[in-house]
This record gives sequence, C-alpha cells and structure tokens, in this order.
Amino acid sequence: MVVNETYTLANGVEIPKLGLGTWMIDNEAVVQVVKDALDSGYRHIDTAEAYLNEEGVGRGLKESGVNREDIFVTTKLEGDIKNYEEAVKAIEKSLELLNVDYIDLMIIHSPQPWANFRDGNHYFEGNLEAWRALEEAYEAGKLRAIGVSNFEQVDLENLINNGKAKPMVNQVLAHITNVPTDVIKYCQSQDIIVEAYSPIAHGAILDHPVVKEMAEKYKASPAQLSIRYVLQLGTVALPKTTNKDHMKSNADIDFIISEVDMNTLNELPLIETYGDDQVMPVFSSQYNKK
Repeated sequence: MVVNETYTLANGVEIPKLGLGTWMIDNEAVVQVVKDALDSGYRHIDTAEAYLNEEGVGRGLKESGVNREDIFVTTKLEGDIKNYEEAVKAIEKSLELLNVDYIDLMIIHSPQPWANFRDGNHYFEGNLEAWRALEEAYEAGKLRAIGVSNFEQVDLENLINNGKAKPMVNQVLAHITNVPTDVIKYCQSQDIIVEAYSPIAHGAILDHPVVKEMAEKYKASPAQLSIRYVLQLGTVALPKTTNKDHMKSNADIDFIISEVDMNTLNELPLIETYGDDQVMPVFSSQYNKK
C-alpha cells in the first residue's frame, strides 16, 4: 500500500509518500483525526505553527500508541518570521507544543509574510536568517530534515547559494489543472523532494467533468485519481480529511494512470474557483498569475 512507500531525502532520511494534512482542523478535533490516520496506516502527519493545532497533533501522536520513531512529523515555521531570534524561539515552541524530542521535518512556510504573499519582494535576508536557525536546529539533532514551502526557484537559489545546507523539501500547491512544473523540475534537478499540498484542490476538483469521467475509467473516486496523479508526478501527496473512511479511501490507490491520461490531465486549464478557500493567499495568487 502507498502508506508504506517512501521517498529518500538528500540526507538519507525516508519520507512517506502519503501524508495527512491538518490545515484548518482545530486543536481539539485534530487529536482524534491524528489517531484515526495512524490507525488507518498513515505514518506521515503534516502540521504547522500557523494551524494552531501542534499541541493537539502531539496529543494524537502520544495517544495513538504508535512508536514515535515510526511516525514522520512535519511542522512549519510561521511565514511571517524573517529573523534568526524569532525563528529559534519558534522552533523550540513547536518542539514543546508537539511534546517530542525531535521533529522529522521543519520548513519555512512561505518566502513572504502572508500579508505580502507573492508581492514581488523575496525577503532574501530574512529567509536566510530563518534558514540559519533551522540549520542550527538540524545540526543539533532537533530536526531530522529541513526545507521550505511555497518557494519559487529564485527563493530556493538564495538558500542554496548562501546557506550551509540545501533545502531537502519544497512543499507547494499542486493538483490537477495547477502544477508548478518549472519549480518541480528545478527541485528534482537539485535533489529536493517536492510535496503537493491540496492535491484535491480543497475539494474544488472533485466535480470536474474530465476528472470524474477518468476516475470512473479507473474504478476510482475523483479524490483517489487526484492523489495518484500527484504521486505520479514524483511528489509527496498531502490530502487533508477529518473522515476516517476518506483517509482509508485516499490510501487505497493501487492503480496507475496511463501516460496518455496523465498528458490529458496535464493539459487541463486551471479550475475557475477554489470556492471559499479562494481568499487565502496561496489560492488567490494562482489567479493573479493569469
């Protein structure tokens, strides 16, 4: 099953190909969600300081009964943090809230503060300051791997050329109709694993007529087809759900999309809306590029 499959990061650490996203799941509810995911075979849980649920995720890890060393835990340094001192404090706070001795992967959540997302300023110095804090925590064994999220090639080059360690991961918005191909290709050329968050576009892709028709061909749901799609791009898939049946279904993707069908999906135009989520910077920025 896909929950048992992994990629290998540049430093040799294995990262599960399928993880559970926890965005917008409140701190109390996420405890059971994490336990359900781990009970369903998941071994990769993705959270963030900005999600305000790290403490609940930590409780879910403890109460699950699964050995800590068997779980890959990702959290994110708040995107607004662009200086060394605040980054150091935030790393320690995440360790404390998660109640763990180490975090498997910690990433800078955004190259820009959220209020200035994709405003043309790349905050090179601030990102290097935050990156230095992650590098030091990595060297100290508090983090098993470090990376970034929402970084464009120029943002990655800043860290690669001026930091001590190369990012091991870049987590990006990627789903059918919206794939940052150039960034993915660049990351792969630099041995940086790409993670796809919102692989079902927060549900906005589920009623797409082409996706629905193709899913039927593979005897799969639109969500299953969408998750298999990003996996076949060579990325980690991070679907989010609070429903245990959906967790199991999302992991039941033992089929391969043909090259012809992958090409068809690759050529689909961007969906017209992300619904209520369209107000979020990462989603609204997709339409600003058009």
